[in-house]
Amino acid sequence: MLLFRSEEHVTRWLAGRTPGATISVGTLCDLAYAWWGDRLDPNWRPRSRDYSQAILDGLGLTGPAWTLP
Repeated sequence: MLLFRSEEHVTRWLAGRTPGATISVGTLCDLAYAWWGDRLDPNWRPRSRDYSQAILDGLGLTGPAWTLP
């Protein structure tokens, strides 16, 4: 994972290469909270693949880069 300050910075860094998936820092924070926010709960249990996929879908993270195996 790489963090960039702007889309222009991403474009410059790519230097003509095809970009992969990009998300904003706000979406990254939302994802981190949704994905890891309950891990210290004593009743935590691993979630199903479908539930995990629903987290990604709910945040608008769709497409090949965001489809779980």
